[in-house]
Amino acid sequence: MKQNKLKFKELFMKEKYANDEHKKPVGKMSNEEMEIFLNKGYTLRLACLKPNGDPFIVPCWHQWEKKSNCEKGSGCDCVNGCYWVIPRGRSKWAEYLKNDPRCSWVIDDDQTMEKILCEGVAELVEESVVEGKWVEIGEKMAVRYLGPDGPTYLVPTLNQPRWLFRLHPENLRSWQGVGWAKNYWFENTGGPTWKEVHKIE
Repeated sequence: MKQNKLKFKELFMKEKYANDEHKKPVGKMSNEEMEIFLNKGYTLRLACLKPNGDPFIVPCWHQWEKKSNCEKGSGCDCVNGCYWVIPRGRSKWAEYLKNDPRCSWVIDDDQTMEKILCEGVAELVEESVVEGKWVEIGEKMAVRYLGPDGPTYLVPTLNQPRWLFRLHPENLRSWQGVGWAKNYWFENTGGPTWKEVHKIE
């Protein structure tokens, strides 16, 4: 039974990485690589705090806004741009963000091992409104996640209220490739060195 499970896992991993998408250089992404990554349709997982201090996490669509396109201009203090999220009118996490704007989030792809991890604050822009800035941003999200006809997904619910938050990253980390960051590695343990494992001369 155990051997069957191991064989299944081996076949699964072989199929999962058959396209070699994960074979990217190990390390941080460049600004250009992050821009390409963030313009794809990956889900953002947002962590915030309940009133009692317990953590809460939710997957959601997002719209990344490049720092140079920010309406705040040179006054924008975000690290590499900001992230828009649109909770539904009765979403609990909208209330959580309103009460305590501290949050963190991750956007990742398990095929390429690309990931962007952020810590920051949520700015409340619109509170449970039917018409507002969220509509235009929501249409952009729908196109990116669902394709050219994506905005038709929004039509039946345009009369339903939404919140609009702008997530401001204060700390940001990025990573790509299958490998360990050097700061995690313990040398002199009897095994190969970090450079040997990552084939660095």
